[in-house]
Amino acid sequence: MTDAPMTAQAASTATAGDILSRQLTAQAGAFLRALPLAVGEVGARPGSAAAVPAAGTADLLRAVRRIGGLLHSFGAVFEQTWAQESRTELRWLLNLLALEPGYVRRSARLLGALDSLSGSDPEGTGMLAGHAGAPKARALLDRQLTLARTRAHSTVLQELRSARLHALADRMTLLVGEAPLLEAAGGRASAVLLPQAAAAFTAMSASAQQLPLQRAATPYGGDGLRRLGAVPTARGATDADTALAADDAPWSRLRILVKRARYALEVCGRPSSELDELDAVLGRHQEAADAAVTAATAARTPRITPATAYVLGVVHADQRLEVEAARYAFGRRWPDLPLGLDGWLEIPPAEGWGHSPAPRTA
Repeated sequence: MTDAPMTAQAASTATAGDILSRQLTAQAGAFLRALPLAVGEVGARPGSAAAVPAAGTADLLRAVRRIGGLLHSFGAVFEQTWAQESRTELRWLLNLLALEPGYVRRSARLLGALDSLSGSDPEGTGMLAGHAGAPKARALLDRQLTLARTRAHSTVLQELRSARLHALADRMTLLVGEAPLLEAAGGRASAVLLPQAAAAFTAMSASAQQLPLQRAATPYGGDGLRRLGAVPTARGATDADTALAADDAPWSRLRILVKRARYALEVCGRPSSELDELDAVLGRHQEAADAAVTAATAARTPRITPATAYVLGVVHADQRLEVEAARYAFGRRWPDLPLGLDGWLEIPPAEGWGHSPAPRTA
């Protein structure tokens, strides 16, 4: 099955089922080709992993995300129970494969930030240079994240040998042959798929419009770091964590919606570098927020010295500034982008139906 775009004449007569089956066949085939490579890569790196997944794992993650996004955005033309079950299993595999590389990236981010804060270079001296708590804080972070990564590796190895993964692979094998489409899939592609793709962009735009972009309009303005003053009840650590999690949640949700809009646009044959950039910015936001949570958790480790806890608090604040920087970058890009699907389609949509973009290189 080719990934080349359909001609205008072929697209004018293609049904929604033709387009979706073509996409699913290509992505399910990529899933099945990448799965044994990914399993081998995980088994070959006991106790260690790369921040960027290896080729087989990266291809598998790409296929999983696109199949899941397609089943969500265009779910109305699939058998509902099958689509829901498939999305659930794909989400499980996605979270599983992302677990260990996520800890590796978090370790690199936090240790790199601490080294920068405590080091000296031609650009200046870090604010924690020479601080007694810096070495102990670094050792604590390294130890805790290494332990978490090792546990994640063991979990991944166990699950990749499970019956659940074999069942998902069987599901993808059947998907290569024939997707369980409903009668509505027999309609013209433009009439059936464009409204559903437009719904993905409407959800993304509505979510973005609810964000406090005005508060993030100034780079490193600090206003976002003073939000905890509004927390009403006891000022304990749990309240601060809850408030930060609630503040980050809309941005995390928007990242999911941006991905769905990206994949819907790809089905229409319009891969967008603008949406790629938004996805990358929101990815930095998510990773900085997660890193800040890790630093705050480490600072509450029993029996550490006040100097170590102080250094971890500085690292936490540094990552929250990274969160605010990502929000500022998003706010600079978003107002210049179209709100609906029509603005993203620069040529008649039928000319590009069925195009699958080339994989991005990390």
